[in-house]
Amino acid sequence: MDYETRPPRRGLLPELSAQFRNHIARVEYVVFTRADSRLAWKIFSDIKLWPQFCDLYTGLRWQGTPWRPGSRLRMELKDPINAVVDRVVTVCMPPNHLAWINHVLGYTMEQWIAFEPYSGGGTRVATWIEVTGAELSKRGGEDIRYLKTIVATWFDNFSAECDRADEALHADDIPSAAD
Repeated sequence: MDYETRPPRRGLLPELSAQFRNHIARVEYVVFTRADSRLAWKIFSDIKLWPQFCDLYTGLRWQGTPWRPGSRLRMELKDPINAVVDRVVTVCMPPNHLAWINHVLGYTMEQWIAFEPYSGGGTRVATWIEVTGAELSKRGGEDIRYLKTIVATWFDNFSAECDRADEALHADDIPSAAD
């Protein structure tokens, strides 16, 4: 069987009628970092760093071999969410692609993350999440707006950390004023 090596652009959903479309939301976000994809993946895959990227995390632990399809990452979230996220890795192709399914507070989310070399140097890190759940259309979309904020905060902070690591890695490459 041949498999596409890049994540699907729209997810695996067929065209849906309006009746069902209102029960699925999509969040997309892209950041750029000066770090190459291997360094970006190295930082991304170190879950001990994740609380620096988003202050909601109070506990992260693996069940199974980390970063293998079928392994689970359980994340405890503090106020204002107070929940546990159960994340199951479905695809892991370091340093290029990752996908997982999340379950939290009655929502199910499919998420893909792509680390793509950028023509100007560095890496384009793109993610998309498709969310479904009974409460999706209630509360005026408040949960999805909050998810977008969390995603933006996490990936912006992650990108900044990648830039710092890349700068430190190449600090010896920059001639000093004394040279």
